[in-house]
Parts: sequence; structure tokens; C-alpha cells
Amino acid sequence: MKKKLIALLTMACVACLSAVLLTGCSSQQSESSDGNPPDNKLVVGFDKSYPPYGFVDENNEYTGFDLDMAKEVAERNGWEVQLEAIDWDAKDSLLNQGSINCIWNGFTMEGREDNYTFSEPYMLNEQVVVVKKDSGIKTLADLKDKTVVTQADSAALDVLSDEEGQKAVADTFKELQTLPDYNNAFLQLEAETVDAVACDLSIAAYQMSANPDVYVQLEEPLSSEHYAVGFKKGDDALAAKVTETLKEMYNDGTIEELVKKYESYGLSLDNWVLK
Repeated sequence: MKKKLIALLTMACVACLSAVLLTGCSSQQSESSDGNPPDNKLVVGFDKSYPPYGFVDENNEYTGFDLDMAKEVAERNGWEVQLEAIDWDAKDSLLNQGSINCIWNGFTMEGREDNYTFSEPYMLNEQVVVVKKDSGIKTLADLKDKTVVTQADSAALDVLSDEEGQKAVADTFKELQTLPDYNNAFLQLEAETVDAVACDLSIAAYQMSANPDVYVQLEEPLSSEHYAVGFKKGDDALAAKVTETLKEMYNDGTIEELVKKYESYGLSLDNWVLK
């Protein structure tokens, strides 16, 4: 009788434990599949030196095309939004530890698909090279024995380091340098301590619009790519909800209004691809 009673009690305990575990798993699945960020707070990691997508304005406040989109997406979904200026090199660890839950700042998706879950791409972009107008540099071939600078951990650095990209071109440089942000890179170019800056098309457009008599972009791009919002791997529901909201914003004219707000920085609705 004792053995039978122990067996019955054991079975009952196992059943109860299984029910608890199943309930816990179901709850976790619900939380991770409803498309909402933790605590309904969208924590956006961005580079504060990346105009026109994210930067500090004359009032010392964070602004930019991507940040405005993030705010609108959050408002439409009833989320709180928190903008976190980050060290770009630390973006992966911040995302994985939950300090931020997305990277939204002119973030190139090509070549990173295995490391993040992305929204659908929203903007066409290119990696290009900017030089001073009087430098005599006209083509990528003219960069031989020249010093080129780009941002650390950037898409431009990736393409210049990739055997299937433009590493062959980079191998002709005198030196390929990296700096923490593009503002410093263009200060170096202005001071002529470097010969060229490899950067995103949007950065080039902004710098040339601000300094039309100083800088020129080489006609031949290093690569073509797309911007998307990056999430922690597996965060598919949140990525899908952001994509859906961005499509709504395009269809009701909100995206066009935001592009016009920043068109003096070189943004163009022609490069918007999410419809």
C-alpha cells in the first residue's frame, strides 16, 4: 500500500510540475510572440553622430529621420520610446543583454542577416567615397597610395575588408584608418590628414550639402545595400509589427513628410523601398 501511495503521489507531483512548466512556457511564448517590446517600451540604440538619421540638433536634443520614425511607430502602437545614444562598437552586446531592443540608425542589413532579425528593408543605400574637390582624385583607382578613413564597425569597413567586396581596392591604399564616428572622419579630411572618407551615401549627401564647395563624391560606389531596423535574433514578431507600421506610415503620407523635413540633408523619397 505504501508503495502504491508513493507512486500515486509521485505521478501527481509530476503532473503538477508539467502543468506549471507548460503554463510558464505558454506565458513566455505569448510574451515573445505578441509583437510588443518588453514593458511596452521600445529602446532604440543609435549613433548620435549620424545625420540625418540620428544626431544632436542645435538645441542639444536627439533628432533625425530614423528617430522620428521610431517615435511615430511607438506612438501608433501604444509604446513608450526611449532613445539611447550608444557606442557603435558595443551595439551587439547592448542588444543581446537587453539594454536596447533594436538598432535603428541607418543600419545596413546586407552581410548581417545571420546575426540579427531585421524588419523589411526601408531605404536604399550605397557605400561611397568622398574626397576634397581639389584633391585630383576622380576614381577608385586614384586612391592608390592614399590614406582612407571610415567609421569603426561600419558597412563601409565591411565592404573594404571583404574579399568578395572591395578588399582589392583597399589593398592599394597607403592606409585604411578607422575612427569612432564620421564627424571626426570629415574633420580629418578637411584638415587633409587623410585623403578620402568611405561612408554611407546619406552621410556623403549631408556633408556635401553642408560644404558644396569643399567635397565631392566619387561616381563609382563601393557597394549598394539597404537600411533596416535590427532586432535581437529571433525577435520576429516585433520586427514584423514595426514593418507593418512603417508601411502604414508610407501609405498615409507620413514618410513623405519626414523625408521632406530632412531633404536638405540629402534624403530623397526615391530611395524609399518599403511600400
